Formats: sequence, C-alpha cells, structure tokens
Amino acid sequence: MFTLIEPSQYRRTPWKNGGGTTVDIANDDDLWRFGRTPIVESGPFSDYSGFDRMQMLVAGKGLVLETPDGEIDVRTPFRPVRFAGETPIVSRLEGGPVEVVNLIGSRAKMKIDLDTLDAGERGTVEPGIHIAYCAEGPTILDVDGKLHRLPARHALRIDVDKPTILASRSGRAIIASIILGASV
Repeated sequence: MFTLIEPSQYRRTPWKNGGGTTVDIANDDDLWRFGRTPIVESGPFSDYSGFDRMQMLVAGKGLVLETPDGEIDVRTPFRPVRFAGETPIVSRLEGGPVEVVNLIGSRAKMKIDLDTLDAGERGTVEPGIHIAYCAEGPTILDVDGKLHRLPARHALRIDVDKPTILASRSGRAIIASIILGASV
C-alpha cells in the first residue's frame, strides 16, 4: 500500500525539552516518529528512554552530539547515526544552524533503520512500514516496478508484507524503516 504524504499534512511538535520544534512527517503516536528538525543553537537533547534514535544531517554543516562516552559525528550530510534515546546528549553547532531528519522507535516493539537511495541505487526493504522522503529536489522512486514521482519535501509511506525492492531513478530519497514486532 502506498500513501503520498504532502507537506500540508505534516504536524509541528514541540520538543519535550522545550528547546525547539520538530516537523513530524509520519508517526504512530507513542511508538515511532519520523520528522525533520531545525537545530538553530547548541543545547541538550530530549530524553527518550526506551527508544532507539537515528539522525541524519540534511542541511547545514558542523553538527556534533556530545555524550558522556564521547562524540557522535553528524557532520557528513546524508550519513545516518544511531544512538539510544536515554543517552545524555548536548548538540554542538560548529557552522551555524542545521536541519536533520530523525527516526525514533520504541526499542521493545520494533527495530528502525535510516538510509538513503541516490539516483541509480537500489535496495531491498523488509516487511514493514517505510517512509521515502525527498529532503532536496524531486525524486522518482521505483517500488517493485511501480514509479512514484515525489516533489521536494514530500514523502511516500510504503507498507509492505514481503521483501520489496526500492530504486531511485532520479534524485535522492531518504528511507526510514520501521519493522514492528522486531527489536534490535
């Protein structure tokens, strides 16, 4: 099943710590959420104990997440990083404001993954919920032979019950995967 998600359907959600706002692209209330977030100043991250988190830089440069065990480097655009939601984190901006995409999922109820498909690339996703998001320009996404044209900042929810091949015919798609009933 495919569902186009337009920016007018996105929801703005204040951060738990009050430091900003996330634009929720897709979510399932308290189980998982996928969104795009501007980070305009350095500061602490909200506590998401019991959740796994993934993040990817999509605009700007110079984001570092400081933890008690060292740094998580988020400087490279479109390279995902993973961390536990209970990890104490303070963001450090080295080059001004940035924007990231975030995927957050209940560790006890699912596993999550975040990846990209650049033009000409393909990959297989497991049965589950997948959100293909165009952070930049338009993308043509091939889902098992069916083409979907996505304008910039639009998303496509893909619900599949079998392994499915995704390919980017043009542009770049960020793929957020939520596999219910599985845990890491």
